[in-house]
Amino acid sequence: MSDVDPVLLLATTDETSRDVIGGELRRRYGTDYEVVVCADYAHARAVLEGLRRWGRQVALVIGCYGPDDRDGLLFLRRAYSLHPSAKRAIAAIWGDFASTPEVFSAIAHGHAELLLLRPERQRDEEFHGTISDALDDWHLAQGIGFEAVRLIGEQRDERTHVLRDTFGRNHIPVAFHQVGSPAATRLLAGAGLEDPELPVVMLSFTSPPTTLVAPSDLEIADAFGLMAPLSPDKVYDVVVVGAGPSGLAAAVYASSEGLSTLVIEQQAVGGQAGTSSLIRNYPGFSRGVSGAHLAFRSFQQAWAFGTEYSFMRPVDALGTEDGIHTVSMTDGSVVRARSVVIATGVDYRRLDVPELESLVGRGVYYGAAVAEAPSMTGEDVYVVGGGNSAGQAALHLARYARQVSLVVRGPSLAASMSEYLIAQLEATRNVTIRYRTAVVGGRVEDGCLVGLTLGDPHGEGDTEDVTAGGLFVLIGSMPRTSWLPDELERDSTGFVLTGRDVRAPAPDGAMRLPLETSLPGVFAVGDVRAGSVKRVATAVGDGATVIATLHGYLAAHPLAHPAP
Repeated sequence: MSDVDPVLLLATTDETSRDVIGGELRRRYGTDYEVVVCADYAHARAVLEGLRRWGRQVALVIGCYGPDDRDGLLFLRRAYSLHPSAKRAIAAIWGDFASTPEVFSAIAHGHAELLLLRPERQRDEEFHGTISDALDDWHLAQGIGFEAVRLIGEQRDERTHVLRDTFGRNHIPVAFHQVGSPAATRLLAGAGLEDPELPVVMLSFTSPPTTLVAPSDLEIADAFGLMAPLSPDKVYDVVVVGAGPSGLAAAVYASSEGLSTLVIEQQAVGGQAGTSSLIRNYPGFSRGVSGAHLAFRSFQQAWAFGTEYSFMRPVDALGTEDGIHTVSMTDGSVVRARSVVIATGVDYRRLDVPELESLVGRGVYYGAAVAEAPSMTGEDVYVVGGGNSAGQAALHLARYARQVSLVVRGPSLAASMSEYLIAQLEATRNVTIRYRTAVVGGRVEDGCLVGLTLGDPHGEGDTEDVTAGGLFVLIGSMPRTSWLPDELERDSTGFVLTGRDVRAPAPDGAMRLPLETSLPGVFAVGDVRAGSVKRVATAVGDGATVIATLHGYLAAHPLAHPAP
């Protein structure tokens, strides 16, 4: 057993649970992890304290809760303070329904993340599936394991930050190496590079390995070799612009029903939802699911049905020629389609604090930036926003940061955030919620953020200077619609009007189709659509619904000359 193997720790005073669960852990995971089984919680806490002193990584902590062991939930709460990045699971006994309220309450309030049922038979794959998913999430968050991509650059550099975020959200195993570190120096020397322009991207999975110096997005996409050249002659049944939850759902339903489908995405699958560390209220995932995992599964599902993808190519124009829609990209590529689904989502609004704009990627981040969380270890971090995304980001950052402050303009979170998230935030010892507060200034040293100025949102009263190692902004929403033609109707804030909300009459006096825009054959779904509910499940519903609507449009507008 290597002394650097991550630890799986089980604590329970119940002898049967200790023997059964401990045995399962040793048999299935003993090769890759150090499995520690403790017979009482005081000993378990002492072990965790020792592991912390020694700098050991703890991947999973399991406590038990049942008729003969009532201390597991309290133990997990205390374990968080010692190893906040570890996954925490409560193991229960099947049939002990009397314990159910306490167990589910603990999960709802964030004291435990997973529910395990003690195995009652050999090879209990449901038990092991839950653990495997948790360990997969843990490894992804830690950025350890297979290094498909090696990224060498400056820790606080905007381009490096964007690439780390993009690779992580696309579920690509990436390892970051700070320039000047022994590992980075060794890798650069091996590639024959001396003082190259940064960042450097190395693809270790190609033969021979591919090295890209300060590459553009298109150079990276082409080096991966995943995408066939886009043909200007092919006419797709559906082109989906945007690979967030609504766009991916549209792709799954379109391609599964035999429609030729292309998805164009400028950055990463999942959209804003893909940056969420844990979505707890998505139907079907009782343990919650990370936005990256949810998006990647939808991506694979659509891919399996035949969906084609084009990544790292932003769109810049939508037009129509002879009844066929054209989508143009910034690299000059043009694709043609019988119908188009706009699923471009929204961007977070800027803070409008001039001294902070130059620090994006160097301490200031728009979005959850899951990849940056480990770099916040020991820092005082501020999250601006009052929605679910901001709450999820604060909880994730609290696993690493010394202190997380959620900055909220209003007097309450009740109207903008789910109750379960509010409860978790209030129960997390190193999270503080600052109501009626705004970020009004910042301080810089050596080109990086070192502090913030907080004040009243309306400019009244005194200000306060605070130390800050990171600022994560998740406020408001600006629809990504600047690439759309003027004749496509939008509301006063830029969101796309659809269905009955479209002011212009439909051609030939026909009724406007649900989710159809003012341009026939062009539909809008998800957050970019005016009046949409900004939740992942409703975005997925939009994506599924639009394909049923779109079938009617395609049937009424057959191709004059179908492609062979």
